[in-house]
Amino acid sequence: MTRRKLTEEQVASLFVKTTFEAVEYGWPEIASFLNESSTFIRPPQLDTNDYGRFLMIVVSANLQLIPQHFDSGIDRQIIQHICAKFSYELDIAPEVFTKKVKQYRAFMKQINQPSKNLVTAMTRAIFYKYHLNQYQEPYFSDMNTPEPNIQRELKSLTSHFLWDWEDFSENYRVAAGKLQL
Repeated sequence: MTRRKLTEEQVASLFVKTTFEAVEYGWPEIASFLNESSTFIRPPQLDTNDYGRFLMIVVSANLQLIPQHFDSGIDRQIIQHICAKFSYELDIAPEVFTKKVKQYRAFMKQINQPSKNLVTAMTRAIFYKYHLNQYQEPYFSDMNTPEPNIQRELKSLTSHFLWDWEDFSENYRVAAGKLQL
């Protein structure tokens, strides 16, 4: 069986399109789940249209996985194309978007210590970026950590936002090309 050949540009276009769709349709589900969760002492009242921070969490997590599944050089080109496409879609400079991704990746790494589980990092990032700590019981609020039951359920939901890059790289071959911004 032969693998279908794609350019870095095509991979980036596919990733950006599907990520926007997944986040636009998925965030309202996550926000509703959190708003209705009985583990909070009062509902956080998250806006189902406020998915910007969630988008950055999803993009940052997925970009972190790319080097594990593509050759050096190709991985950087894919990431550069993805950042360029997101910056175009969001109408911001590519370097601004890239800097924001780096900040989110560093933040996720910091709050996830000592764990290296990316899904856990995503759930904790949602928790901190949407200021959910203030809605918890004092015990967990004082510890500044997500209540374990809500974190477990949130991990189950957020895991669906990570691309299966292993499957993708098994079915598609990415051809190196020149980056055109």
